[in-house]
Amino acid sequence: MTDVHSAAQRSFNMSRIGSRDTKPEMIVRSIVHQMGFRFRLHRRDLPGKPDIVMSSRHKIIFVHGCFWHSHHCRYGRVTPATNSEFWKSKRGGNKVRDRRHLRRLREDGWQVLVVWECWTKRIDDVLIPRLQAFLNE
Repeated sequence: MTDVHSAAQRSFNMSRIGSRDTKPEMIVRSIVHQMGFRFRLHRRDLPGKPDIVMSSRHKIIFVHGCFWHSHHCRYGRVTPATNSEFWKSKRGGNKVRDRRHLRRLREDGWQVLVVWECWTKRIDDVLIPRLQAFLNE
């Protein structure tokens, strides 16, 4: 299947995708705040610059996009038809980097939860119970 956008338009679209303050991240931050927790954002002194850090509880939450981090859901299993080798390498590198950051954080005594973008599409039955379980343990 060919792309519906020109190469220039596709490049422009992809360049506009941000790494901070994404819609899924804002949803998670809002829920965590409503639960009464306070946190810091994107601490640069920690591996991977976690999205949400609760230092007093020693807990960290990463909010990952399913496509970018190759989640096993339907959004993460998408394989681009154009420039597929680049995307395979890019997404594979993201997974390796994620594992490295998680290992270092856990070795340093942090408890880590990875929230996937697809969970934010099912807030009441998936996202909130998982956040409550993680934050109240």
